[in-house]
Amino acid sequence: MSYIYKADVWCNECGDAIRERLIREDCAPADPENESSYDSDDFPKYASDNNESDCPQHCAAGEDCINAITLPSGGKIGLLFGELTSDGIAYVQEAIEKATKKTCIWHNEVVDLWREYYNAAGYNF
Repeated sequence: MSYIYKADVWCNECGDAIRERLIREDCAPADPENESSYDSDDFPKYASDNNESDCPQHCAAGEDCINAITLPSGGKIGLLFGELTSDGIAYVQEAIEKATKKTCIWHNEVVDLWREYYNAAGYNF
């Protein structure tokens, strides 16, 4: 499961941490479990596990993600999660093709991560 908060997506653990912080700060809605009573700009809402996206989804916390992924160069990126739409598959395929022509190591490491993650999830890149 993931969360939607302030127009972005967050991994489970970061979303839980935001919810816990807002509850501690007395900034939570009266009934956090009644998601129809508040907006996701005010308090994180659960996102369906079946969400598909037109591009890879990383936790909005970025390098500060509780589950941040450390790239071979030492940089960090937010947890990768979710499924891809047909446009998302095309996006990743195009990124893979472009990565072989780019010299930016960080970019290529992220694209390699996408390829490994989505291949393990049953996509064929």
